[in-house]
Amino acid sequence: MKKTAFYNIHKSLGAKIVPFAGYEMPIQYEGIIAEHKAVRESVGVFDVSHMGEVEVRGKDAFDFVQRITTNDVSKLAMGDVQYSAMCLKDGGIVDDLLVYNMGDHFMLVINASNIEKDIKWMEENISGDVTLENISDETSLLAVQGKNSIHTLQKITDVDLSAIEYYKFVLGKVAGQDVIISHTGYTGEKICFEIYSSSDVEKSEALWNAIFEAGKEFNIKPVGLGARDTLRLEYAFRLYGNDMDENYNTIEAGLGWITKPDKGEFNGKERILEEKANPGKKLVGFLLDDRMIARHGQEVYSGDKKIGIVTSGSMSPMLNKNIGLAYIDKGFNKIGSPIEILLRDKKLKATIVKTPFLEG
Repeated sequence: MKKTAFYNIHKSLGAKIVPFAGYEMPIQYEGIIAEHKAVRESVGVFDVSHMGEVEVRGKDAFDFVQRITTNDVSKLAMGDVQYSAMCLKDGGIVDDLLVYNMGDHFMLVINASNIEKDIKWMEENISGDVTLENISDETSLLAVQGKNSIHTLQKITDVDLSAIEYYKFVLGKVAGQDVIISHTGYTGEKICFEIYSSSDVEKSEALWNAIFEAGKEFNIKPVGLGARDTLRLEYAFRLYGNDMDENYNTIEAGLGWITKPDKGEFNGKERILEEKANPGKKLVGFLLDDRMIARHGQEVYSGDKKIGIVTSGSMSPMLNKNIGLAYIDKGFNKIGSPIEILLRDKKLKATIVKTPFLEG
């Protein structure tokens, strides 16, 4: 198992460490609910250094990224970030990712569990003058999320963080280190930053300590993967491997907004156009009436008819209700529709609702 540059810090803080995507990662420190609320109410810090980063270079880099992703890369100026997806020829989702326009090259940020698969797939799709460099092991990544993230980080950088618009980034220094400061996140918080830096252990630990010293007055907390999951689910952000994979296309997964068929040819376009013309099953949100939590893989029913499958479920710490996502068949997936979720031999009542579950 790999360890991130922050591993010793996690251990010193008493984090519960679990295997995740080939890494030993903190699942929680003091508890998921407390960490979740720290992000919603003030500021929390996640070690997400397990994520993958791939640089795409060469004179045909733009054409390559445009062809392998569903969103329109031509809309990206230097300093812009774009949420997108990569699909197979049949429309199945290889991964969801972020595309960074670095000016003279692109940086693709991919899911930790997919790094090897994604790079192999990218290599199979290369044509022209394109080179790929996997910089994942050389890159540390901290997500500093919540309304006081800007006040925390502004103390230790000369960059005007308020000038960085949502889904844009700048190159600068934080705590004296050269970093990428990205106004992005996976929590639903609009005030949120992700800091890409060197994976050198000494530098990484110094950066972590500087951020926590700066955030002390805001009761800054370290946050594990457990709260990362509950935070993203409150905003119905998809999790690869749970809510989407190679068996679903972007339209089914509710990602039509990052799918631009008018941009030209890209992998999966034909199947995606078919799905848009005649939509079938769809990923929807639901509220569960019961105190039990719906789990990935549980079957969904309308009466005696099986109509879908749960992909994610959790208790929402902010709503104090059980929420989830599920693929539901055509004709049964309208907002307001009652459904039932099979848990062991009991059917639990739920209702399809509009997402995100939290407003704002």
